[in-house]
Amino acid sequence: MTAEFRRFGLGDAQRKLTGMLQIAGAAGLITGIMLPIIGLLAAAGLSVMMLVALIVRIKIRDGLLQTIPSFLFMLVNMWLTAVFYSMMYP
Repeated sequence: MTAEFRRFGLGDAQRKLTGMLQIAGAAGLITGIMLPIIGLLAAAGLSVMMLVALIVRIKIRDGLLQTIPSFLFMLVNMWLTAVFYSMMYP
């Protein structure tokens, strides 16, 4: 991952921050089963993170196969955002 982040033009601080945010997001999704507002915030945050990842992939001109995962994870997290929202406001 260190080499990938260098290729993206990002440093160690961004790599570590990304990892911490991903772990926090995963924990938030699990917590969201009991507290939907936490799941909503986590899924929305992960959606934004995947949008940024998609933009970075496009900016560095990665191929389609390298870009698709960030797009798909963004869609999944957007769907989860809608699911958690519907849990709060049925």
